[in-house]
Amino acid sequence: MDINEPDWKVFRKLRDLALERYCQRVLREVQLTVDKTGGSYHDRYLKLWELLRNRDKTIAVASNDPRRSQAIIQLLNIVAEDLLTHEELNQFSEDTRERIEGITRSRDS
Repeated sequence: MDINEPDWKVFRKLRDLALERYCQRVLREVQLTVDKTGGSYHDRYLKLWELLRNRDKTIAVASNDPRRSQAIIQLLNIVAEDLLTHEELNQFSEDTRERIEGITRSRDS
């Protein structure tokens, strides 16, 4: 499932942007978990640990070890997390957008 060279360049740029957005989202969740969760400090710590562990797994499949052979899969995960705008996705070629849309549709069916 290799991605073409121009789309690979777009992917590398947008992957970094998506990673920043995801980290921003997680840090907001961390703040809420620490500040708003009742219970003991230990309870809050455990909830925070679980949150970070789960979010780390999610972002790992979308951003770790980027390679052209994995770009479509990672892009699918970035799209599933709603980390890119429609305009940003339109930077990809029509072929890549169609592949993403087709796989997304089949996932949703």
